[in-house]
Amino acid sequence: MSGVARMHSVVLDCPEPKALADFYAGLLGWKVAYEEEDWVTLAGDDQARLAFQRVPEYAPPVWPSAEHPQQFHLDLTVDDMAEAEKQVLALGAVRHEHQPDEGRGWTVFLDPAGHPFCLVAGSD
Repeated sequence: MSGVARMHSVVLDCPEPKALADFYAGLLGWKVAYEEEDWVTLAGDDQARLAFQRVPEYAPPVWPSAEHPQQFHLDLTVDDMAEAEKQVLALGAVRHEHQPDEGRGWTVFLDPAGHPFCLVAGSD
């Protein structure tokens, strides 16, 4: 099936694009493909792209809440949850206090700009 368009990138608003790109580069093992002061793009081996744009007066999402909703989040599969948690915390993530699927292989974290993301145990 052919669509009208192809995915180019997913873009996250943030206060410091370079800092957040560095966090996700460490998390995903991706490289910087493009960089300027207000925009940084990371690229994976499969041409997937994750970009970060500076937003003045950025307000992070608050989850779970409707006041500043999460808007989107990334689910990232890991082979060793305990080791992955150590590594994302060392990169600057914070384990969220609300864990709706704790014990079922999903753990919620916040990136350095406050975006929620999940580590998912398994091979895919």
